[in-house]
Amino acid sequence: MSFPYEDIVDLPHHVSQKHPPMSRLNRAAQFAPFAALTGHSAAIMETARLTDIETDLSDSDIEILNRRHKVLLEHLDEQPEATFIYFKPDALKSGGEYKTKTGRVKKIDEYKKQYILSDGTIIPMEHLFSMESDLFQNF
Repeated sequence: MSFPYEDIVDLPHHVSQKHPPMSRLNRAAQFAPFAALTGHSAAIMETARLTDIETDLSDSDIEILNRRHKVLLEHLDEQPEATFIYFKPDALKSGGEYKTKTGRVKKIDEYKKQYILSDGTIIPMEHLFSMESDLFQNF
C-alpha cells in the first residue's frame, strides 16, 4: 500500500546555503493573530472609559469658597497647607474627574485665577469644588 509523498518522506531536511535559518521568534510571528483594524481596540477602550460630570456649586458653597480664599490671601506669606478638591476636565472627551491635592499654597494668581502650590501643582479656581485647611477652623 502506498501513500502520497512516499518518495520524499525519508529525504534529509534541506538547509539553505544562502539564507540563515529563521529564529523561532520570527517564525512564530508569522502565525500570530492579525489585527485588521489597528487602533480599534484602543478606540473601544476609550469609549468605555467613564468620566464624571462637573457639579455646579450653590451660592452658599461659592460664598464659603470666597471667604476661605480671603483667609488664604491673608496668610499667604506663611505658605499655609490646604487640601483642594477640584475638577480636572478630560482632554479627550466630555466630562473629567475630581482630584484631591494637599500642599502648601505658594502663590495665588488673581489674574489667571489659579492657586499655585509649592510642588508646582496648579489648581484653577473655576474648577474648585472645596478647600480645607487648619486656618478655616473658625468657620
